[in-house]
Amino acid sequence: MAETPDPLARYNAKRDFAKTPEPSGSPAGTLAPGHGNSFMVQKHDATRLHWDFRLEIDGVLKSWAVTRGPSLDPAEKRLAVRTEDHPLSYATFEGTIPKGEYGGGTVMLWDRGTWSPIEGKSAKDLDKGHLHFVLDGERMRGEWLLIRLKGRPKEKRENWLLRKIDDAEAGGTDTLVDEALTSVATGRTMVEIEEGKPSKSSPRRARGGGPRAKRVVEGRGGATAAAAAAPSTTAQKRGGPPPSLRRGGLKQPPAFREPQLCTLVDSVPTGAAWLHEIKYDGYRALVAVAGGKARVFTRKGNDWTDKFATVAAAAAALPGTALLDGEIVALKDGRPDFSTLKDAIGTGGAMTMFAFDLIEQDGEDLSPLPLAARKERLRALIGDGDDGLRFSEHVVGAGEALFRQMCDEGLEGVVSKLADAPYRSGRSKSWTKTKCIQRQEFVVVGWQP
Repeated sequence: MAETPDPLARYNAKRDFAKTPEPSGSPAGTLAPGHGNSFMVQKHDATRLHWDFRLEIDGVLKSWAVTRGPSLDPAEKRLAVRTEDHPLSYATFEGTIPKGEYGGGTVMLWDRGTWSPIEGKSAKDLDKGHLHFVLDGERMRGEWLLIRLKGRPKEKRENWLLRKIDDAEAGGTDTLVDEALTSVATGRTMVEIEEGKPSKSSPRRARGGGPRAKRVVEGRGGATAAAAAAPSTTAQKRGGPPPSLRRGGLKQPPAFREPQLCTLVDSVPTGAAWLHEIKYDGYRALVAVAGGKARVFTRKGNDWTDKFATVAAAAAALPGTALLDGEIVALKDGRPDFSTLKDAIGTGGAMTMFAFDLIEQDGEDLSPLPLAARKERLRALIGDGDDGLRFSEHVVGAGEALFRQMCDEGLEGVVSKLADAPYRSGRSKSWTKTKCIQRQEFVVVGWQP
């Protein structure tokens, strides 16, 4: 009888397990029976950042390197390069592979769940080069396709395309990769994993309040800046306060602290390390929330709760205690307008706060955490928000495109922030602002026709 080929021989041959923390592959003949249906995605910052997509089939993890990450846009076909089969024990791997070793770099467990072929199909369709399947993960859900491309002469690698089917789970072009920045297992960012920081006690699952919200800029059919700023028609129901607060825990609102400020620069920073937000034309404010009440402070610490009553009322509905940072605007024709804001302050008109940071929550100082982690917690706290309080969306690594769009639409510009930076009071180079028009003020001292 012919010896059964070892499907993990290639995996094992590429690695020195005395140097890499990755698990070794089982020898041939000891694999699982192949009835599992798990899937996972590992974000891998190796020579080039990519997302390793894996399906459990026949006792191993069939694997593809998706160079730009999965897209929720059905019109987007993402290149997925077939790689060696991985052992099932790799499904939970998260850590850093030493430089110089195969695949050297940081690995994050970015998504996980189960998969199944659609009705009438099977995993054997993979051999035919066309697999139609359903994912039920923490971030990737709904129907997907893997399609093998015809190989070129002498081409060694096997190229596939990963595409989302147009269903209820479809969405923006880069919504997932831009907004899902922490591990589904440990809640850590890539930098925290690389630095060996401990696992967070309770990482937020992406299924509730995760990267489903609309991005400010999307590839095809994306929302314009004006649409992103427009008030929502319905408010997401917020949960009650955590048990510790219901039992009579923290009641005092967080104290005001000096906000972090931007450094003006001539051009938008580039690279995946930066988050980019709309620069709103409004009033900077910090909002302290506790016990169903909220106080609104200016950047200088003045209590303007009465002037920003609609914002205070919206923030007061948040559970627990929190200190939020953001920009208060008034909208005219769906876009921020400073003159309208000044009128609203005087008349008690409608205003909206676009919250972009969460400095403190339920007595925990969040300022040492990376911005990406703070914004994930902020998104979970606010949800879809309402007309008085909204989450400030962002894009990752596409700041120049956002800047051009803002300028084309006559808006202020872009604020760029390092995703892994802590919150520091005062002016900082980890927050920058790029304006579409460098404004100057002049005093007219006299004129004669």
